[in-house]
Amino acid sequence: MTLQESISATRQPVPFVRLDNSDPALFEELMDTVREVAGTAAFTMGRHLELFETDFAAYCHSEHAIGVSSGTEALTLTLKAMEIGPGDEVIVPANSFIATAEAVSAAGATPRLVDVDPESLLLTAEIVGAAMGPRVRCVIPVHLYGRTVDIEPIVTLAHAAGVKVVEDACQAHGAVYRGRITGSLADAGCFSFYPTKNLGAWGDGGAVVTDDAELADRLRLLRSHGERPRYNHRIVGATARLDALQAAILRVKLRSLDEWSDGRRSAAVALTAALEGSGVELPAAPRAGEDHVYHLFVVQCDDRDALRSGLEARGIASAIHYPTPIHLTEAYAGLRQETGSLPVAEAAAGRICSLPMFPGITPEEIEAVADAVKETINA
Repeated sequence: MTLQESISATRQPVPFVRLDNSDPALFEELMDTVREVAGTAAFTMGRHLELFETDFAAYCHSEHAIGVSSGTEALTLTLKAMEIGPGDEVIVPANSFIATAEAVSAAGATPRLVDVDPESLLLTAEIVGAAMGPRVRCVIPVHLYGRTVDIEPIVTLAHAAGVKVVEDACQAHGAVYRGRITGSLADAGCFSFYPTKNLGAWGDGGAVVTDDAELADRLRLLRSHGERPRYNHRIVGATARLDALQAAILRVKLRSLDEWSDGRRSAAVALTAALEGSGVELPAAPRAGEDHVYHLFVVQCDDRDALRSGLEARGIASAIHYPTPIHLTEAYAGLRQETGSLPVAEAAAGRICSLPMFPGITPEEIEAVADAVKETINA
């Protein structure tokens, strides 16, 4: 027996995430929902989508919610609806999933990739202010890992310059900033419902929330071939609808989102306490008025690869979000932002490690994660 096998045999493994099939009661309720949708064969647009949009708009304290096919399309279509495109720049943090920048490119604009705050690893108003220029038409602050950006100063700064602000809330469903829900803090808020998200579908899905009726109307046109009524194509659109099956599933799960968020927050408090003195850098606590719903629990370590190998040997799953800052990916080599140009994002990319975090993670699992980290660091 190898060392990894002998260590793993002594304890239960801890997965990185648990999905809906691990909760029998929820799974049966969702299967009943699937049967209901399948029984009507109403798979595209229609009542189930409208009901979810109404519920999600109310949840986000917004006038409108527009269901779309993914978080990436939510961002892309929002930029297009704002008529942001060729010749325009959009400020995007380099420490994010590439989809934030891809959406800008898909709209025909150019991402202006910037560094992030060393404590929060998020955008700040100071960073945005330094990046402002005559071609900047929009800023996309990302509530990364579930932590809220200090967004009010960014919105004030941007609006004073006539620049739009679009929240990338794809990892921060239900997070609260100064008493308001993410998505409702700027000109529009964009969400992903990828299955592993805090509010996840059984496939791809996304939504945009906004109080701007004209923007909402244009988004509804864009997501479905620009047609209203059928075969009357008013603008060039896309096939980017949230299908009815996903909408119905999400509507059921939305009822439990706040409970799951509280579970994540409580688990993060317990895991933080268990990891004190372990040798890893813990996630910075949100400041007063900010929030963290811990879509991901991200620590930092000088020898991240050794940490992950030690965790794997002890049956603890982990991941990296994200190993390469956007400006150093091959996809964005054309921007000519070389190594060293955005030092905070670059340094973080070599040190970050995401540990298991999900609603229902047990005290025993939290203890196992913390013990494995300590054993690995001190080996």
